[in-house]
Amino acid sequence: MRVKGNFSNQISGKKILLGICGSIAAVKVPTLVSQLIKEQAEVKCVLTKNASKLVSPISLASLSRNKCYQDKDEWNETESKPLHISLAEWAEIIVIAPLSASCLGRIANGIGDDLLSSLILAFEKPVIFVPAMNTGMWRNEMVQENWQRVSSQKNSISLPPSFGLLACDRIGEGKLADPKIIHLAIANTLLNSQKYGFQKKDLKGLRLLISAGPTLEAIDPIRAITNRSSGIMGIFLAQAARFRGAHVDFVHGPLQMEEEFCEGLSNHEIETAEELQDKLKQLHLQSDILIMAAAVGDLRRRHGKSSIKISKDSLLNSFMKDLEEVPDLLESLVSNKTKNQIILGFAAVSGNEGQIKQAGLKKIKDKGCDLLFANPIDRDGQGVASIENGGYLISKDGRLIEVPKIQKLELAHHLLDVIQELKTNIY
Repeated sequence: MRVKGNFSNQISGKKILLGICGSIAAVKVPTLVSQLIKEQAEVKCVLTKNASKLVSPISLASLSRNKCYQDKDEWNETESKPLHISLAEWAEIIVIAPLSASCLGRIANGIGDDLLSSLILAFEKPVIFVPAMNTGMWRNEMVQENWQRVSSQKNSISLPPSFGLLACDRIGEGKLADPKIIHLAIANTLLNSQKYGFQKKDLKGLRLLISAGPTLEAIDPIRAITNRSSGIMGIFLAQAARFRGAHVDFVHGPLQMEEEFCEGLSNHEIETAEELQDKLKQLHLQSDILIMAAAVGDLRRRHGKSSIKISKDSLLNSFMKDLEEVPDLLESLVSNKTKNQIILGFAAVSGNEGQIKQAGLKKIKDKGCDLLFANPIDRDGQGVASIENGGYLISKDGRLIEVPKIQKLELAHHLLDVIQELKTNIY
């Protein structure tokens, strides 16, 4: 079962303005508008002259339940303010998707010669830039200089184009970020601006290694041992860290969220605990922060999977004879941690409050990691395959911070805040 992203807690009631430039990727924007409206956002759209040739202003107006604005609407004798000023004062966040090379150039160089570029220059709140263009255009030195200029602004969030087949039949960089990632970036940015007043970029220059999801140990060609971990917590941790400026290596087993939510990360897919161990060994020495959110299976077949299906009559005997425990990967990584590296572990626990605290304190003592999140898995509406989570964050010295049930995206930022504070204070 795939779990769909729902960010209505962050998006409901928010005033979101979508700027749409002249790129063929503009045809994807109505899907995003529809999703934002379903989550009860207030949405207004601004179309550039070329964008209006690719996507219908009437369609966007119908989907957003608001007038779709174009350059011809900029000056109106019945209005007391220029349109770019009134829209800048109305919106809480602006998303430019797709951002064309020409629009990027105008904004980066402070040129406001149409409605959208004038609006961006007047806007003082968060802007999400989502470019889409031909690979050659994207790689052009002047375009890259402009991209770096807008990306460096305090109120900007940048979603670089992805790699894939483009409308011009070229395969390369230039593809618009998936609407699901844009949707997540909007929720993330609104959450950050509400909490901090701006989008944090405090992890810029840091490398994070995050594991997520279950492992799967094949028994024979048809059977396997696994668990119900969804990987959602790990996805949100990875994307939250990426939006805060980090490079993220994301090592994961089978996930229960759409693969589009992994876009923009350095993805490493694994299946078995051994594959996870090998990949973590390869990457952890170059990481500043390691977060072990993966649910590593406890048992596996001693000599790997059988090449033929084990008969039902022999299955129980095979289990008793051939199964072995999977080595503790977190404990092994802690024993080989690098100087100044912070390690956060996750522990699935159950029981009453006292049992949960006791289990968490024992686990952090046994594992030796800097921080451990004790995650109750037997509570309704949180934990496995849920968008929400809660539990106890435990430090190496035994301090416990109770975290009430909140959305996993918000929890991700809370955990990153604690990690960053710990890293700053200790190192």
